[in-house]
Amino acid sequence: MTKHTPWDKEAAARVRSAVATHPDCPSARDGLDREAQSQADKNEHQDDDC
Repeated sequence: MTKHTPWDKEAAARVRSAVATHPDCPSARDGLDREAQSQADKNEHQDDDC
């Protein structure tokens, strides 16, 4: 079973960088960079609420 780690801003930045470097990769075509940033933003706001 895999471990689930919520997206954070650093992870989202790594994905965006990889997508910018390799725009034809499957992650770029799937929009993973946008999804990662969206989830990181959501997780950051949830942490602020505590």
